[in-house]
Amino acid sequence: MDCDIKDRGLAEAGSHRIAWAARDMPVLKRIAEDFAREKPLQGKRIAACLHVTTETANLMKALKAGGAEVYLCASNPLSTQDDVAASLVVNDGIPVFAIKGEDNKTYYSHIRSVLDIRPHVTMDDGADLVSTLHSSYGAWVKEMIGGTEETTTGVIRLKSMAKNGVLGFPVVAINDSQTKHLFDNRYGTGQSTLDGIMRATNRLFAGSAVVVAGYGWCGRGIARRAQGLGARVIVTEIEPVKALEAVMDGYSVMPMAQAAKVGDFFITVTGNINVVGKPAFDAMKDGAIVCNSGHFNVEIDLPYLESISSGKSTLRDFVEEYVTRDGRKIMVLGEGRLINLAAAEGHPAQVMDMSFANQALGASYLVKNHGSLPKDVLTLPESVDREIASRKLEALGVAIERLTPEQEKYLASWEQGT
Repeated sequence: MDCDIKDRGLAEAGSHRIAWAARDMPVLKRIAEDFAREKPLQGKRIAACLHVTTETANLMKALKAGGAEVYLCASNPLSTQDDVAASLVVNDGIPVFAIKGEDNKTYYSHIRSVLDIRPHVTMDDGADLVSTLHSSYGAWVKEMIGGTEETTTGVIRLKSMAKNGVLGFPVVAINDSQTKHLFDNRYGTGQSTLDGIMRATNRLFAGSAVVVAGYGWCGRGIARRAQGLGARVIVTEIEPVKALEAVMDGYSVMPMAQAAKVGDFFITVTGNINVVGKPAFDAMKDGAIVCNSGHFNVEIDLPYLESISSGKSTLRDFVEEYVTRDGRKIMVLGEGRLINLAAAEGHPAQVMDMSFANQALGASYLVKNHGSLPKDVLTLPESVDREIASRKLEALGVAIERLTPEQEKYLASWEQGT
């Protein structure tokens, strides 16, 4: 089988960790059982560009159970868990092209490897797969059924493609499903980001000043968890409504150049470029720790930091110390890449259960509705969100209320007033 992984000998260790994650993914398990009976993806080729983690492995197995031929590559050079990649190849017969720490050239060669299967469906996290498909395999675009996109950054890129008339097939924005962004982004990113920082640095959050750049769902989660650990949280924002919400939630809000003077930790989750740049680096105090939990490593202006530094050295795994010409030491974690996957294991399985349930059902939805969907960025029907949430509640042993006929009639009427 064609593949490119670090070491097949890691397969046994990977299989144990994949099984451990599966314990906390009951919704995806039920979908996989349904897929095994119904085979909704029979004969379809799926090219997936996702973080190669234990949770992703369970998604790949579910897709294969549904009849799909699945090929997987990494959506970030530092996010691959090599033992998971080995297990998928050795134990499940799923071709994987991913090695933790791969360089940029290898990263894109792996993307081309999964695109070479001429997929019917793409499954993306950041839109590198779809953008490469459109730019280098344009003749194949018309053969596509559609794609799915996992994250905010990818959705932004795809909406730009659609707006400019470039997007050649429908793409389901998994990130826009409530059972994805309300839980994965807030609880998953919130916990896993701090987990990555603590594993990399072993530093104490209590009493520290933590600057969170961006107060979307990811920023909300990070700020709340940092506050829970005893940190003083500062938020930077460009949107007045979100900034006001951060103030009402009890955080200080100020421009980055001002926050840079007092911050001990800096965490970016904006999806934009150079969020921590010249004004911040010029003002940062000695010993500041900077990291990113947005998808791409563009949020921190590392070229500028290099330009004002006299040297750098690796102090610990995933910790590089830059010494500025005026004598300050600034630490950058994980090369500015996703710290929760560079230095830790990414989101807990409990939240990825819902995210990847959306991915699996999104692929099935595209195949079922092939030919009737516009070439645009779409959202799964609300009924899918409700189904996933109901299954998750059932797995947790939680019961909820049901409307009585009288209540349903009241909500549907207009006659009854005060």
